Amino acid sequence: MFPTSLYIHVPWCIRKCPYCDFNSHKSPDNLPEQAYINALLDDLRQDLSYLPQRPISSIFIGGGTPSLLSAKAYVHLLAELQKLVTFLPDIEITMEANPGTIEHDRFEEYRQAGINRLSLGIQSFNPVHLKTLGRIHDDTQAHRAIDTARRAGFDNINIDIMQSLPNQTVAEGLSDLNAALSHQPEHLSWYQLTIEPNTVFYKQRPQLPSEEVNAELEQEGFALLNKSGFKRYEISAFCQAGRESYHNINYWLFGDYYGIGAGAHGKITLEAPQTIYRTRKQRQPSDYLNSDKAYLAGKEVIDSKALIFEFMLNTTRLQQQIPHHLFQERTGLPQVAIQPYLEQATQKGLLRLNEHFWQVTEHGRLFTNDLQELFLPD
Repeated sequence: MFPTSLYIHVPWCIRKCPYCDFNSHKSPDNLPEQAYINALLDDLRQDLSYLPQRPISSIFIGGGTPSLLSAKAYVHLLAELQKLVTFLPDIEITMEANPGTIEHDRFEEYRQAGINRLSLGIQSFNPVHLKTLGRIHDDTQAHRAIDTARRAGFDNINIDIMQSLPNQTVAEGLSDLNAALSHQPEHLSWYQLTIEPNTVFYKQRPQLPSEEVNAELEQEGFALLNKSGFKRYEISAFCQAGRESYHNINYWLFGDYYGIGAGAHGKITLEAPQTIYRTRKQRQPSDYLNSDKAYLAGKEVIDSKALIFEFMLNTTRLQQQIPHHLFQERTGLPQVAIQPYLEQATQKGLLRLNEHFWQVTEHGRLFTNDLQELFLPD
């Protein structure tokens, strides 16, 4: 049985941030909440008409800003989803939320709806940097959102913090980390701002810190996180002992997931013979909600060469040892298909390899992109 998750995409935001390349769109004055919930359920029903039905170990509701939808909508959605698929007893249900004041009053209701993990898009506690990033909250609202989530009963909280922001100093970057750590979150995502195509920042590039500043900030930030009891288990994910995200781990170990919602992607393995499908849904909310159009915008089989690269693209993000048997289990390919690539990476000092497993070395982590490129199809 392949471990399987469910990703749900909510495509609307109050305002699109200048660095964001996700599928997000400015929210209309009248959000079509019920129509969208109905579409999500129909979307999954259609997936299950040709894909295997599996128990779900985790759900991640991402966006956009999922917390624009009401708690009532999620009560209905989660109840109806359980009629379509089995939720495992210890299921992790994460919702992304932003620290806007509109959403604070809903946190307790979200918890009562069955959402048991909250991922707060704080990004920075510095008011100047928040303004540069186009965030709609200030530093006071950021702290208040975390405190409100705690009072609402959330005991599994992730805080998103960006580093290497425009004109950010090392001291400012560490200050953001310390502010996040003061709330004692179970999980912390700390990642570098990257300039992506089709964003405002790409067209109007801001002044980013130098490589020397970035390197110093990372070194001191990693030391601070380690001293604070946070384990780095993935490139940009840190957690207290035993608080890794089930959903994240399933992605990075090349597990399966259904993807529903506007622009959502999925990956599902069919057995006998083992075949792995990628699915993607209509990207524009208007198309997704158009009854004359199919939810599914594309479906493709991942070929063997692409499978090697995609398996390694995911698993090399992790700090842990990766057992050799996982490759054959998750791809259906024999170990000999990947062995030459592993040996080449080992010779370059990027991996540690033995008869049972491989693992990214400290040197390999500094050059993750170079490591992953070794597995690109010819």
